[in-house]
Amino acid sequence: MPSSQSKPLGAIVLLLASLVGAAVAGYAYVTPLTGVNGSLGALVVIFACLALALMALILMPLKHRGGRIFWRLLALVGLIGTGFAGLLLHQWGIAAAMVLGLIGLILDLRRPTATRRAAHA
Repeated sequence: MPSSQSKPLGAIVLLLASLVGAAVAGYAYVTPLTGVNGSLGALVVIFACLALALMALILMPLKHRGGRIFWRLLALVGLIGTGFAGLLLHQWGIAAAMVLGLIGLILDLRRPTATRRAAHA
């Protein structure tokens, strides 16, 4: 009987959070009077959020422990850095999206690896 934790729910939450962060940063980049319109910082946050979305897509199908640990650590660094950048830009929506992404990453930690599933079978 497959467990509900074998689905990549955490990676899906991370993907959605990074896309929301990219949308908020994109809005701030193109909208006048946001304080960061046209700034390099907002543009970097857009690309960082898109990179996090790519990491979430890579993390979804991975089954082996080593690869998942690598991509999780890389995503953690990206979430912390992007969240901090969102705070420096005074874009609280970006920081909130990165906190949601961190929750998704924590949920992904609960997904069993291939070796744990084989041991329980």
